Amino acid sequence: MKINKIAIVGSGHIGGNLGIMLAKAGYEIFFSSRHPEHLKDLVTEAGPKARAGKVEDAVAFGDLVILSVPFKALREISLEVKQALKGKVVIDTSNPYPERDGVMAEEARNDPDGMGVLVSRLLPGARIVRGFNSVHFEELRKTVNSNGETVGLPLASDDQEGLEAAVELARRVGLDPVVVGGLKKAKLFDVGAPVYATGDSAREIKRKLHLQ
Repeated sequence: MKINKIAIVGSGHIGGNLGIMLAKAGYEIFFSSRHPEHLKDLVTEAGPKARAGKVEDAVAFGDLVILSVPFKALREISLEVKQALKGKVVIDTSNPYPERDGVMAEEARNDPDGMGVLVSRLLPGARIVRGFNSVHFEELRKTVNSNGETVGLPLASDDQEGLEAAVELARRVGLDPVVVGGLKKAKLFDVGAPVYATGDSAREIKRKLHLQ
């Protein structure tokens, strides 16, 4: 799967920073949000390969979509956008925080299948890859942890082509990808998991998740 154009849907701490990193790695980036007029500074920092606009225009643009909205917003995505996401590789970075997202976040935390499977149910037909959710945005930008090791990035998907694309993106921005398995395995790096927001290296992630 050849990736040249990437849509960023939700351009906050994760989506915004990741978009900048990917633009500087050579990808064409389309930042989007409900208020694209607020994204001018992001576009400036990302450079000439970046632009900003409406969510539906970004989705149409991207060979791949990075979905980085607050968890509660997943249910608010328009039917038009959901339809446009069908058949596309969608890397989901969302995390459920009850203090921000309410009851639906508590339900998500208790879902036995984890966030990856839950998001695939909310966006039927999209080729969901779970990733970039477990690294704090400051460490995402640094790409190196406090021990001087490259930050590891767990990834999970039932879509092999999408998984390979996510691995490529992670490597291009200087992170060390760790393929954990199918979407059900994404619960191993959901909020509260031993490797969540630790900045662990790939070696440590594999050790903690017994992947070695």
